[in-house]
Amino acid sequence: MIIKAEIINQPLSGDMQERIFHFDSEWNSHNWTFVKFYRDDGLVWCGHFRGSPNCVEVSLTYQTVIVLTSDYLIQIDSNTEEIIEIEDSFQYRNLTLAPDESLIIADYMNVEKFTNNIKQKTLIESPIEMDFIEFKKWNENKLEFTCQEFVYWEKNYLMTYDYKSNLIEIKKLIK
Repeated sequence: MIIKAEIINQPLSGDMQERIFHFDSEWNSHNWTFVKFYRDDGLVWCGHFRGSPNCVEVSLTYQTVIVLTSDYLIQIDSNTEEIIEIEDSFQYRNLTLAPDESLIIADYMNVEKFTNNIKQKTLIESPIEMDFIEFKKWNENKLEFTCQEFVYWEKNYLMTYDYKSNLIEIKKLIK
């Protein structure tokens, strides 16, 4: 079972077992993301995914690995190491694992939550229309992130998302 994953630079050929995950699309970029996977039996292997690197998260609770590149959002079963779901991810910019191991993802304007299937996301309502969302850090049960108010781009906010209450709140106006 995959227990850890990290984005790495392109490995030297033969350093570890490698697997190429290629998906035919006229929209594929020329870039690749390399992810080093660690299994609970000590085996280490590398997956190659289309698109520039963004983020990888492992949820032990849901036994799933999520790889976010500039081209795709990919969900891999931690036990079988096979792809469960895949979708184009041109819009997604941020991905993080909540303390309860649910996954929080954002595009430019929306924050969504999912657990065991990337196709079953739930939109999290915000008190303002957001743009240019950027996740910062978890502070206990709250995710801090910045954004601009849509159409009012001079207004930059520090926001929080509380995974327990499933609420987004304005923490403060930055400028």
